[in-house]
Amino acid sequence: MKKIKFGIAGLGRIGRIHLENLSTKFNDIEILAISDVDPNIKELAKKYSIPNFYNNYEDLVNNKDIEAVVICSPTKFHAEHIIKAAKSGKKIFCEKPMDLSLNTVSKVIKVLDEVNINLFLAFNRRFDPNFKKVKEIVSKGDVGEIQIIKITSRDPSPPPISYIKTSGGLFLDMSIHDFDMARFISEKEIVEVDAKGVVFNDVEIEKNGDIDTAVITLTLENNAMVVIDNSRKAAYGYDQRIEVFGSKGMCGSENKLHNNFYFYDQKGSMGSLPMDFFMDRYSESYYNEIKSFIECLKDNKKPPVNQKDGLMALAIGLAAKKSMKEKRRVKISEIL
Repeated sequence: MKKIKFGIAGLGRIGRIHLENLSTKFNDIEILAISDVDPNIKELAKKYSIPNFYNNYEDLVNNKDIEAVVICSPTKFHAEHIIKAAKSGKKIFCEKPMDLSLNTVSKVIKVLDEVNINLFLAFNRRFDPNFKKVKEIVSKGDVGEIQIIKITSRDPSPPPISYIKTSGGLFLDMSIHDFDMARFISEKEIVEVDAKGVVFNDVEIEKNGDIDTAVITLTLENNAMVVIDNSRKAAYGYDQRIEVFGSKGMCGSENKLHNNFYFYDQKGSMGSLPMDFFMDRYSESYYNEIKSFIECLKDNKKPPVNQKDGLMALAIGLAAKKSMKEKRRVKISEIL
């Protein structure tokens, strides 16, 4: 059986998750090369028996034996790396977002269209088993016509200020997952955004022009509403819930806990807290999304999440920023 030759660009936290999954859980692929500016990349290549390692992304892309590239480099390099891989004829898996600029994303999409390559954009929460089950129930029509979707997405603690400075803000690095989930679950487009945000936890976040707490209301094309609440600091752990209310019923997904124990006594009840790190909470989704990418390559299928999804999520995020700044509802048509 011919193995698909992979290259991985960027070996930070997410890159190492994909490296570990690809190296240990799939027999039909081979990692031919990795690239990162880290001078210790040689040791990582040795650990996983990878024959080629580069400190330069161009060397990886120019390796003619590589068929598929997994891009996990910092966000500011995504657009450049996607374009170079596309022009080299590689199949592309890239972490979100493509870029923080609509103009740049439009240029990326133009190149992808010209070379006829569909990008697999890694909105990993689509591949979480619980959220996928909610999607299946909604798609079958069991809840009827969607009227309200509620999404709670709260992190245990804020990221470093160094990350805040380059992230594009809460709406573009955190809420963007929830914007994509709203489109994914509802199978409808968002037409209007109303967002409010404040800082409760860290004055340094405010000094760097960002917020740590937000409530966002999205209006879908059928006038259904999506209410999203975000916080960068939930004292009890990683809080990830979704609920869909419709004309026939309701479905949803609760938090994934460390374990399922519970205890009752005369004083009350006790149970486990939610997961406290995103790599634990979404370990299955990271595996499932890279598995889906491999299946697309083997079966010559279009990716289930692509550049259009990235464009729309970014547009919603920019509308949310505009809404908060101007204290008004913003139509997506104002952004795109």
